[in-house]
Amino acid sequence: MAPMTDLVSPGSKPHGSRITVEVPVVRVGSGSSDYEGLNRFVDSLRKPQGLHMTLLHVGILDELGRDIVAWTKGFSPPEKVLPEISSWLTELPVMQGFLGKSDKLIPLGGGRLMGLEVDVPQEVHDYQSLLVQGLHVLLDDLGLDNIDDFILSSPALGYKSPRWLPHIAVGKARTRHEPAMEIAPVALEFGDSRIRNREALPSPG
Repeated sequence: MAPMTDLVSPGSKPHGSRITVEVPVVRVGSGSSDYEGLNRFVDSLRKPQGLHMTLLHVGILDELGRDIVAWTKGFSPPEKVLPEISSWLTELPVMQGFLGKSDKLIPLGGGRLMGLEVDVPQEVHDYQSLLVQGLHVLLDDLGLDNIDDFILSSPALGYKSPRWLPHIAVGKARTRHEPAMEIAPVALEFGDSRIRNREALPSPG
């Protein structure tokens, strides 16, 4: 894994954008027709150029800052912790691109979306686990207690379960109660890991 070395310059944009660590989808199947074939199962199929798989959801930093202030009863103010979070993110190692596959569509977001459930190599699970462990250590260094509870209860972080399920959101579900469904196996290629909305991060501390 190569290190991320470029840091955000001072005076960056206000940090109201949603921050995630993700991998872009480079290819679905053998061509565009393989992806467009999913139109049979979902409404409003997303553009293939924007497809990605989230490895770690950090959320809107201003909201995360408010969650931390509430959790620490004001002991850890946003102006102190958010640059530290930014520094941690920008120093994360980059995971190189990899191959995966999918043979199932699953409901996401309380049934509002459908996504491909993805089989990924073990090293991807290991990298994602390292991200969560790193977030845990970071929050501990920032003075938070009961960190597992904080991660699962913070609205900004948005975790519903401690278990990560690799998936790619592909479009709207046709109904709120759409079931999981088997599809013909499709190969997937992913690019190197990256920070979504990296330019919106505050200057690292």
